[in-house]
Amino acid sequence: MAIFKALVILGLVILATSVEEANGEVHGKTRKLINMANKKGPYIGLVIPNLFEMNPLLQHPSFVPSNLTIDYAGRRFRFGTIEKKPVILVMTGLAMLNAGITTQLLLSLFNVNGVVHYGIAGNANPSLNIGDVAIPQYWSHTALWNWQRFGDGPENELSLEVNGDYTRKIGYLKFSEYSTKVSSCKKHDNLLNNVWYQPEEVFPVTGNPEEREHIFWVPVDQHYYQIAKHLEGLKLEGCVNSTTCLAHTPKVARVARGTSASIYLDNAAYRSFIYNKFKVSPVEMESAAVALICYQQKVPFIVIRALSDLAGGGSADSNEAATFTSLAADNSVKVVIEFIKYL
Repeated sequence: MAIFKALVILGLVILATSVEEANGEVHGKTRKLINMANKKGPYIGLVIPNLFEMNPLLQHPSFVPSNLTIDYAGRRFRFGTIEKKPVILVMTGLAMLNAGITTQLLLSLFNVNGVVHYGIAGNANPSLNIGDVAIPQYWSHTALWNWQRFGDGPENELSLEVNGDYTRKIGYLKFSEYSTKVSSCKKHDNLLNNVWYQPEEVFPVTGNPEEREHIFWVPVDQHYYQIAKHLEGLKLEGCVNSTTCLAHTPKVARVARGTSASIYLDNAAYRSFIYNKFKVSPVEMESAAVALICYQQKVPFIVIRALSDLAGGGSADSNEAATFTSLAADNSVKVVIEFIKYL
């Protein structure tokens, strides 16, 4: 009987533990590790999309790892210092959803007083080149659309626009302007019609719960952006190896805008459109999610992106992203290390 009672109690403990895990609660050893880590904070959070972008930092002499690593919710949080400043490194994985979830976990679990997001990106700005490192002042998510029905145009109200859900203020893309093999007639249509760009619906921690606000251009931290000015003369790498080098000297450039979408952009027509429409420089798949989470949580952040390809545009250099990915990743890490020195 005593054995039976013990087994029942053990089963209830296991069930309770499973419920805690299912509800996303942090307990036991993981909670103790998080509490221990937070006593050594605050930290600079380094949010990184992929391992090939993280590895150059892990191998950099300026990064001194600690013996603490915390695994939670499929993420691995690595602790250490850069220039004697405490840092947490975490890899997001590809695209907006992963980047947003990871950034929220970082800020919810740990004592973080600033976020630096870095990696590689495509380039839409004709004045920049592969190998350059772009540091935008604003970020947007340009894949939140209201897709207009065929037959309606700019003068027609969008569905639910009257409720404040959608807007025509930001502008649209008209698919028929990119049709090929059409007649010489200037008036031609496409069944895909128009997509209207939309701002994000956000809920800042300083606002009222469930009371939405909207934002399209998310500003990086003003102080961080001013610090980044010191990086503009930094010497960057121009060669992948002894036989593959760029035809120009890479540079660090503070730019006006960058944009993200969960879309890999390798199309010259859209590259040209999005630059002419929004004057964006880096185009990639994660930064706007990091920006939106930090904006809502009121945590200072900056994004540093090295340009690995021209997002479908032409160049004297190879436009294969794989050719210059390692160079771009190394350049982004070099700029991040220098930025942290100035913090």
